Amino acid sequence: MAQPVLVKQSFLIALMTGAQAVMPALVAVICLYWSVVFYSMRFDTISAIVAVVLCLVLIRAPRDVSTQLTSQRTVAMADVLVHWVLLLVALVAIGLLTTTLDAYPRRVFVIWALVTPAALLMTTYVMHEIMRRFLMSAFDNRKAIFAGYNNSSQDLANRLKENPGMRIQVAGFFDDRSVDRLAMQSDNRLIGNLSDVAKFVNEQGVDIIFVALPIRHIQRVMNLLDDLRDTTASIYYVPDIFVFDLIQARSGDIHGIPVVAMCETPFYGYRGVTKRLTDVVFSAGILLLTLPLFVLIGVLVKLTSPGPIIFKQRRYGLDGREIAVYKFRTMRVTEDGHQIEQAKKTDTRITPIGSFLRRASLDELPQLINVLQGRMSLVGPRPHAVAHNEQYRKLIKGYMVRHKVLPGITGLAQVNGCRGETEKLEDMQARVNYDLDYLRFWTPMLDIKILLLTVFKIFRDDKAY
Repeated sequence: MAQPVLVKQSFLIALMTGAQAVMPALVAVICLYWSVVFYSMRFDTISAIVAVVLCLVLIRAPRDVSTQLTSQRTVAMADVLVHWVLLLVALVAIGLLTTTLDAYPRRVFVIWALVTPAALLMTTYVMHEIMRRFLMSAFDNRKAIFAGYNNSSQDLANRLKENPGMRIQVAGFFDDRSVDRLAMQSDNRLIGNLSDVAKFVNEQGVDIIFVALPIRHIQRVMNLLDDLRDTTASIYYVPDIFVFDLIQARSGDIHGIPVVAMCETPFYGYRGVTKRLTDVVFSAGILLLTLPLFVLIGVLVKLTSPGPIIFKQRRYGLDGREIAVYKFRTMRVTEDGHQIEQAKKTDTRITPIGSFLRRASLDELPQLINVLQGRMSLVGPRPHAVAHNEQYRKLIKGYMVRHKVLPGITGLAQVNGCRGETEKLEDMQARVNYDLDYLRFWTPMLDIKILLLTVFKIFRDDKAY
């Protein structure tokens, strides 16, 4: 919605946006060419084409050019680095699958992998600044008003005021309630009633009208739109989203019918492909590196207590479907029934080797197989035993929403200290709150942050027992 409000499209903007889209691929190919020339080797056209395609797919300029008026340069540059790492992972995966990894010597690949992101950061900064300066100078300020005062309209007005680069001047609000009833902030202005909107728009040359009336007052919205038929102002409806607990809300259409997603998985489209590709590549790599450790742990588990090496337990996975989760057995029992007692700090069921494995989180290593099977992800809400799920879904509102994504070996809750026994309902509520925040705010960078924090926490967590 923001782009038509902020920017009137032009041929020049289209050209600049196109240049931003192809710039990463151009930079990557130039850097690859000079890396090859530096070592006096032959330039491989096939490798260059693959690199170009991956750049066009993974390293893209913002589709909404208006975001360049408001987004921070550091965010844009960090996004470039994250997607460059994903591109390298994809290239290595393609090379392994097609046996073309040796198209260039390793030293050429390393030089290219280090030089290109530096060039990308520089060109991203320059292009971002050029576009931002052009957009700010190309368009005059536009006057906006709000029909209806609530949390959503207040928040949007504050963001417009805090970002002068958006080139929108907020004239004030219209509402049928008094200033006292609205508890209006001192820096906001109540101009008049809703019946005064049309007259004010015509007399004051208002460019944009944000209608922020509750959905239950749809008749008032329709009456207001009817009054505004005689104006040329752009009109946008701002629903009061703060009355809902939204998960990955976004708008779209189904065969031309507008729809608004209010609770959805964050892993749709290319985001899901990126997530899955990262899981497969990293989990396969970790499995290969830790294979000797797998064998050693298996032998120790078998020698120190009777029972299977791998413990399989039923847990809920994606969309609440049951999956079998693998762990190295750390207890003398293998509970998987309707009643499961959580592990305690001084639990006599835990074997001596099991205690060490749990403290170091090494008992979770077999779940890398679950990741390769597509039943789990490296990062996501931790899966709970079916018995615990059935218990807590009745006690915690929104508990099952956490199953909109694949469960993870580690997650946002775990790196924030929410692991181990949940003695009180509040303990599980805190864990679920973090899981839902993960769904709301997921980015590839968040996954990387959680993975790094997990490695750090392994050696300092006193709740792993």
